[in-house]
Amino acid sequence: MSVGEFTVSNIHMDEDKRDEATKNKNSQLDIEKFKKDIEDTVQLAEQGKLTQCLEALLNLEKAARVAEDVTACKAACSAIVEVCYKAKDWKQLEEQIVLLAKRRGQLKQVIQAFVRQAMSYIDSAPDKETQVSLIKTLQTVTEGKIFVEIERARLTRKLAAMKESEGNIAEAADILQEVAVETFGAMAKTEKIAYILEQVRLCLAKKDYIRAQILARKVSPRAFQKQQGDTKGEIGIEGTAIEAPDEGIPTLPELKLRYYELMITYYQHYHNYLEICRCYKAIYESEGVQADAAVWVPVLKKICWYAVLAPTYSTEEGSSSDVTTLVSTTAAYKQLADLPQHKQLLTTFTNPEIVRWGLFEAQYLPEIQAETDIFAGEYGAKRLEDLKLRVTEHNVLVVTKYYTRITTARLAELLDLTPDQVGMICDCAAVVHALGQCRWPV
Repeated sequence: MSVGEFTVSNIHMDEDKRDEATKNKNSQLDIEKFKKDIEDTVQLAEQGKLTQCLEALLNLEKAARVAEDVTACKAACSAIVEVCYKAKDWKQLEEQIVLLAKRRGQLKQVIQAFVRQAMSYIDSAPDKETQVSLIKTLQTVTEGKIFVEIERARLTRKLAAMKESEGNIAEAADILQEVAVETFGAMAKTEKIAYILEQVRLCLAKKDYIRAQILARKVSPRAFQKQQGDTKGEIGIEGTAIEAPDEGIPTLPELKLRYYELMITYYQHYHNYLEICRCYKAIYESEGVQADAAVWVPVLKKICWYAVLAPTYSTEEGSSSDVTTLVSTTAAYKQLADLPQHKQLLTTFTNPEIVRWGLFEAQYLPEIQAETDIFAGEYGAKRLEDLKLRVTEHNVLVVTKYYTRITTARLAELLDLTPDQVGMICDCAAVVHALGQCRWPV
């Protein structure tokens, strides 16, 4: 948007500024003299007369508020908050914040200003108890006020982080879930996404997978595409001017990686290998990943393993097209030429040939042992069993290409299983589909 361009965006962005300028213009206060009076009054606090100083500053604040002079009122409130902070009287600071917020006809720009000022003092508090008390006071002041909803959300996030640092994961998750940032029109998109992802992370940390899924659905993969309205000065929901994100908020590419890492953690709990593979593919295709071999190599290896771990049919009514497409698109990656073992792994499951588990395990044992994230830890044993089952399912599908009628004994011989084991695998969805194409083994 060019400088001086007259658009609806400009109108919405400058609404509060124009409102403030109008009130200042209509004010009968001499702003220079008013600021000089504040400076003289603050000196009382430096002399140890804090109570007298606060009384005088409150009188000045009242005069500015009655005159509806935003600049003067901001200056007076800022001075009140600052003298309490410099005196290290935290109790008095909280009392004055509550008092200023409840003053009759208090201007919203003024409330927002001294709330933000007080937020900058939280880290300077002498102990955690004082920090929590100040945060809760500011939360009380900002409750139900749309014009300070972003400040309230940031305060809640800070309180949740403090609870998490104490080891109270469940309490931290409950605190953070109180805020629905997706409804905030003035919050930057990156800050919204970061906030929701933090909610998801805490839910996963406390093993609340259902709540984590509900929260994760608030973030669409399309949200990671750069669009107009992501930065300060652009227009958000209902024409609201979007504020700059809080300090330390990651960029969209970083948030995209964090999102898919959290979704991988979620899908790992349910052993949904197909979705895990899709998440790793999204990471692999993200901005800047393929430029660094130290990043894309382990990601591409995991894509290959999860592609073969994904069952051919997830349900009896399902289709094998998803897994087939996944394997074929993965095999088409040019960088796979640098990973011959993994390229051969995909070829093994696409060729219509019987795979002997003993030979397969011997060939890929070093790679299996190297993938500690997949075949070690809590789910390692199950994934190794699932890999063996995928080999068996592949072999059954190969058998159906050559047989229309087969005995159990012959099928067991081809699959390198006992007749009892053949009976057990016949319950698998892929095997049921495959055997439906030929006559039941007898």
